[in-house]
Amino acid sequence: MKIGFIGTGNMGSAMMGGIISSGMVAAEDVMASDIFQAALDRVSEEFDVKTSTNNRDVVDFADVIFLAVKPQFLAHAIDGIKDMDYSNKLVVSIAAGQSLSKLAELFGKELKLIRVMPNTPALVGEGMSALSPNNLVSDDEAKDVLKLFESFGKAEIIPEKLQDAVVGISGSSPAYVFMFIEALADGAVAEGMPRSQAYKFAAQAVLGSAKMVLETGEHPGVLKDQVCSPGGTTIEAVATLEALGFRNAVIEAERVCIDKSRQL
Repeated sequence: MKIGFIGTGNMGSAMMGGIISSGMVAAEDVMASDIFQAALDRVSEEFDVKTSTNNRDVVDFADVIFLAVKPQFLAHAIDGIKDMDYSNKLVVSIAAGQSLSKLAELFGKELKLIRVMPNTPALVGEGMSALSPNNLVSDDEAKDVLKLFESFGKAEIIPEKLQDAVVGISGSSPAYVFMFIEALADGAVAEGMPRSQAYKFAAQAVLGSAKMVLETGEHPGVLKDQVCSPGGTTIEAVATLEALGFRNAVIEAERVCIDKSRQL
């Protein structure tokens, strides 16, 4: 399998690195394109992949083409490659809010398409990606692309109607988590802990807690209750978070994030 990336930003580079380092695809079977030569020089040096400033070269080269561009640049990127032959190719878009029907409309033809919402923890091999293939993609083809995304984290195939919800719960949520880590650290700094140490304590607590949810299979509420001893320190903190609207703030933030995704 030969794969290509149109766009070499943070997400495209993270995906490229994860796929190559996993051994699923050799570097010699990967090509990337970008309008910025400096970006191409970076991925060429880091991953030893083929590069071009012409997106059409990527389409000619690859069996699977990743459209790793931001939504506002998607139409322009597709306009330059839409007249090409896609009969034996599969196109994967990671542009937020861009539906399968919109993608087909931009190409002006029926072709094999998969819409994906990844997230930035892919940069450290802990991404969460949701894939929605159109009806021209076979089950085997969808599974092959799923394995590519699993090379840099976890991935699942979902109905397209859930893609906007994915933007809220995993696509954008690393930003919420970073804010939470920062706030936890601020609290410790206020009590005299050095900031660098506070970030380490906070980040490791979040990492460990997330791992417990994934590996134990327990409901998060059960795990929370296990930390909350009667009359103890944790239940005092939990009660204060509830009184200040912590849970509702997260839900409302997620809702506006999802609404924004629907408007893109």
